[in-house]
Amino acid sequence: MKDTVSVLCLVLLVSVLEVAVAKPNSATFIKCLHDRTSPKNPITDAIFTPDNTSTFLSSYFSYTKNKRYSSPNQNLLAIVVAEHVSHVQATVVCAKTNGIQLRTRSGGHDLEALSYISSVPFVILDMHNLRSITIDVSRKKAWVQAGATLGELYVKIKDASKTLAFPAGVCPTVGAGGHISGGGYGNLIRKYGITVDHVVDALLVDVNGKLLNRATMGEDLFWAIRGGGGASFGVILSWKINLVEVPKIMTVFRVNKTLEQGGTDVLYKWQLVSTKFPEDLFIRAWPQVVNGTKRGERTIAVVFYAQFLGRAEKLMALLNKNLPELGLKREDCHEMSWFETTLFWADYPEGTPPSVLLERPTNPIFFKSKSDYVKKPIPKEGFEKLWKKMFEFKHTVWMQMNTYGGVMDTIPANATAYPHRKGNMFKVQYSTTWLDASETETTLSLMRELYEVAEPYVSSNPREAFFNYRDIDIGSNPSGETDVDEAKIYGTKYFLGNLKRLMQVKAKYDPENFFKNEQSIPPVRFM
Repeated sequence: MKDTVSVLCLVLLVSVLEVAVAKPNSATFIKCLHDRTSPKNPITDAIFTPDNTSTFLSSYFSYTKNKRYSSPNQNLLAIVVAEHVSHVQATVVCAKTNGIQLRTRSGGHDLEALSYISSVPFVILDMHNLRSITIDVSRKKAWVQAGATLGELYVKIKDASKTLAFPAGVCPTVGAGGHISGGGYGNLIRKYGITVDHVVDALLVDVNGKLLNRATMGEDLFWAIRGGGGASFGVILSWKINLVEVPKIMTVFRVNKTLEQGGTDVLYKWQLVSTKFPEDLFIRAWPQVVNGTKRGERTIAVVFYAQFLGRAEKLMALLNKNLPELGLKREDCHEMSWFETTLFWADYPEGTPPSVLLERPTNPIFFKSKSDYVKKPIPKEGFEKLWKKMFEFKHTVWMQMNTYGGVMDTIPANATAYPHRKGNMFKVQYSTTWLDASETETTLSLMRELYEVAEPYVSSNPREAFFNYRDIDIGSNPSGETDVDEAKIYGTKYFLGNLKRLMQVKAKYDPENFFKNEQSIPPVRFM
């Protein structure tokens, strides 16, 4: 009898434990969504689940940019493609109350796909339908929803004014939500700084499902989401931004210098002078492996992209005096409007209609990126070591070097959560793409080796990294938990001295750490 009772007790105990560790129930989550939304703004058509495989996969793939993560795993319970703020609020509350992790996706450009993958049960809150943009020319301001792309924003600005712009990135398909919150930058960085330097208000849904603006969220949270990434603190619904003045006519050029044409020498000189140019001039150096002049031969071509807020003649005088090694010719220079420069930087040919920036192509590729900040000139022998490693890649590989200086030297490191300001010569993005999954491990290993070759020539203690160039190699946590010591490793690289305040803000507004991912900010209170 005692044995029977013991067995029954054991069975009961196991059953209780199984209930305790059971996966969250997607049915109760979906019921919660319906209960918390109004028939005036129905959510039914915004919910996609694995029960309907075709629509579920279509929704997942539509904003999946990295083929390394091109298949949803069994932990993905649902995708909510929000069409109204109430859908966002309900998704946050229902995910939290049902113990389901939330990942928020705007444009799908998270380089490690942390906006749409997880190893624990989760839902994706997809913001791409929340894409409205309103421009106020008289006040030089705009409201931009998180799901709008940079291309859509640029077209709207162009339609409203010939002399206004926004200092953001050159990739038109990037979503405004993540790009701005991580401190996105572009070719106006030396003149006007970065995106977060021009954010004056925001709408955010917090962990309790409340819709907050700058006044109601408070200055500490408003500070954190400008450069600290929004995903650790809530769901960014929209940004209010200041637009900046640009001349009606600007000048751009693109000039290539291969190794055989003295590319290494020109690049070395570029790094000595590029931060000292007037802030109206931005020059990107882009070393990449290309085919040589002979069959089967490969070389490095350093592509110099420039943007100047002025006429070609003045630009020619500047370059011929300070960087004559580039050999810039008048025919290399193209005068155009600010909006036309956005097409140029997106690599569209002259005459391409503006509507191309409204397109949202679904063309995922295999890729990996890493980042560095450079504070002193890289010696020529350093470049040669980097070229040697780059030649080992079978497919496309490049280093994109974006010059700093100008106004970036005048903005304090703690003005926003984005800390990488004065003292940086340029930021580097290492990138590679490949064609087949079978090449993934070899290529990732080569990227780590390239990163190691660069180590003596870049920032150290810590080796700094750009949050928007997400890199899981520099430290990460498991999907479902956050070890503070591990978070301090990647957090210090991304946010430097601002990490402590970010952790304090997190502890104040999300003390139970609902908004988390593999590289999120942990809630820590400091005495």
